[in-house]
Amino acid sequence: MTGITDIHCHILPGVDDGASDMENALQMLRMEYQQGVRRLVLTPHFRREYFESSREVVKERFQELCALVKAQKLDLELYLGCEFYRRSDMFKLIQDERAYRMAETDYILMEFSPADTPEVIKRYVTEALIRGLRPVIAHVERYPALRDIRLVRFLADSGAYMQVNAGAILGKEGWSSSRFCKKLLKAELVHLIGSDAHDVRWRRPHMAQCASYLERKLGTDRAKQLLVDNPGRMIMNEYI
Repeated sequence: MTGITDIHCHILPGVDDGASDMENALQMLRMEYQQGVRRLVLTPHFRREYFESSREVVKERFQELCALVKAQKLDLELYLGCEFYRRSDMFKLIQDERAYRMAETDYILMEFSPADTPEVIKRYVTEALIRGLRPVIAHVERYPALRDIRLVRFLADSGAYMQVNAGAILGKEGWSSSRFCKKLLKAELVHLIGSDAHDVRWRRPHMAQCASYLERKLGTDRAKQLLVDNPGRMIMNEYI
């Protein structure tokens, strides 16, 4: 499958624990291209005391990488996003600076702590929705509180979107995560899929392998919906 969009990756260099430099970023982008990816939303972490690169630095690196991609004649569309670790003042930051959003849309990629309770997750999702934002829960398979599929369904029915990692679907993040991802897929509670790639070795993208798996198990139309159509709607700021 070609035309895939990777909506969650750490390819922007030197701003978090992803790509270390521009050459490493280019290697990752070439790997994505070989796997059929044609659009990427670059989502560097933003988390206090861990990853706090300013948006100005992030935007500068993004422009540098875009220029390099153009010079290398790579047929890729790049968009800027952010994986925002939940915090009490996050919505003020997001309202004031659109570079914290996904491709400057109303979509935001929200990361939670594995220790967060259902009440904490519901509170942040509700606050985002009240403010007119469209929350996407990053790698939903990682949070013990969300292993309750009834809670996932409640959040989805409320207006939140669920993102799972390609590697998790394929079993590269453990049997338990893979089993839960497949349960979510069967229940049609997955809206978006990302590589969450950080490098070319240990946490590399697995988008082509994931696409093949989805086509085989769910059919071509559903695979295309998850990997091409839904992220396309997100980038256009349309409802999924």
